[in-house]
Amino acid sequence: MSNHLVGVSSESGPLPVPISQRLLNYKLVFVILLAVILRVGVLLAFPQVFDFVHTGAVHGSDAYDAYAQNLLATGTYGRSPVVIEPDLAALFPFWAESAQAFPLAIAPDAAIPPLYSDALAGVYGLFGRGYWQVGLFHTLLDVAGIIMIAIISRRLLPRYGDWVGALAGLMYACYPYLIFQNLTLIDTPFFMFWLHAFVLLVILLRDRARLDAGTWLLALLAGLVLGLSLLTRPIMPPLALLVALWFLFRRSLWQTIARLLPVAVVGAAVLLPWIIRNYAIYDAFVPMTTTSGANFWQGNSEYTVPVFRAGYDVQWTSPQLETEDPNSREADAERFTMALAYLRDNPERIPELLWVKFLVYWSIDIAPRYNPVEGQLPPLNYQGDVEIAGNEEGGLSMEGLPPGDPVALYSESLFDQVGRTLHRIYWGGLFVLGLVGIILSARAWREVSLLWFVQIAMTLVYVFFHPSTRYRVPTDPLFFIFSAYTLVWLWSWWRTRRAA
Repeated sequence: MSNHLVGVSSESGPLPVPISQRLLNYKLVFVILLAVILRVGVLLAFPQVFDFVHTGAVHGSDAYDAYAQNLLATGTYGRSPVVIEPDLAALFPFWAESAQAFPLAIAPDAAIPPLYSDALAGVYGLFGRGYWQVGLFHTLLDVAGIIMIAIISRRLLPRYGDWVGALAGLMYACYPYLIFQNLTLIDTPFFMFWLHAFVLLVILLRDRARLDAGTWLLALLAGLVLGLSLLTRPIMPPLALLVALWFLFRRSLWQTIARLLPVAVVGAAVLLPWIIRNYAIYDAFVPMTTTSGANFWQGNSEYTVPVFRAGYDVQWTSPQLETEDPNSREADAERFTMALAYLRDNPERIPELLWVKFLVYWSIDIAPRYNPVEGQLPPLNYQGDVEIAGNEEGGLSMEGLPPGDPVALYSESLFDQVGRTLHRIYWGGLFVLGLVGIILSARAWREVSLLWFVQIAMTLVYVFFHPSTRYRVPTDPLFFIFSAYTLVWLWSWWRTRRAA
């Protein structure tokens, strides 16, 4: 398992290394090429799925696309056009008509974190708006992720790290679910890039023996990456706290504070302009978004357990609000208050609630198992909600999905049967190998516990809010390090047995 291949010596000098062995030195290069080929092949094979410009159906999130376009057109981060007062519309009818088709101004908001839409606007501005531009941008992010997974493996598992990193990268490169999701218009590959970069930087930071210029530079970079990751998905604080605990396994309290305090300060400084901007808009403290209350309510309401047990996603549910504008900051605060009231009034249901959400998060199957279908009865006020009704078995069913909604595609056989079966085999097998790898690598717990903490932190976040497979998969490549470790350990054990 050495990282260097040496020819056997003879009287005339070392014998040449076979070409097959020399090629193994470039195994990571082959993994990266395979990752690119698979993703480009999928884009070529399924333009009817990914070409959102021509189909009009954005797989992933059309919100990011809308924000990026509006940012390019108006320079404002927001989704909805500025409302034109009736008296102004009467005086300037042309302006009113133009604003409906081509918004002259956008109302700023903070419904979703800004960084991915900003990056998407940059891609659109440089290369145009299209699925190839998005797909290739995400492919580059995946390639960077594979490289970082390989380096992380070598740092945490120096004995087998070279092969573990290559195999974990291969598992990442060929992961069917991630190939599809990371080619859609979604923030997943963007967040994965920042997550992997943060993990790698804190490993390098802890390994620095002295507090020199290189250490301070790593701390500043880690803080910058932490702040940018929060502007992509604001779910990193629990991991940051566990990273501090991980440092204490090798460093003293003083050394830990000296290295991580700059990380925290720089991370907070990166967030500060966004927080100030939101305060100017809402005249209230909005640290990240105005949808956190909705996410918290969906994961902690009377609908959560029955909807999850029926195999659906709670994102299709919403409460009856007293606030007139359901998209306002006040409505989001009302949802958060309703969720807290539900937990306070039903403490006996909390264990079941947490257990059901935990099972959804770590499901071998793709969660949700079912998606709403197009129905004859349209919702009275469709804002992402569908009709929830009882089915013949006494459970729940969801229908009333508007015709042409991209979600309907996931009920077709290619995704619902072939895709789910492939995912169960692929993720299920690597999940079992990963559990074995956690046990086999436990002797190196001071190093590999960082990978445990990644999984623990993300699990806590989404069990607190609401889980699904798409929320878990950003951490799956880091879990694959344990899966790869099992295979390499078994190979080494078998060779030792055979030699003996």
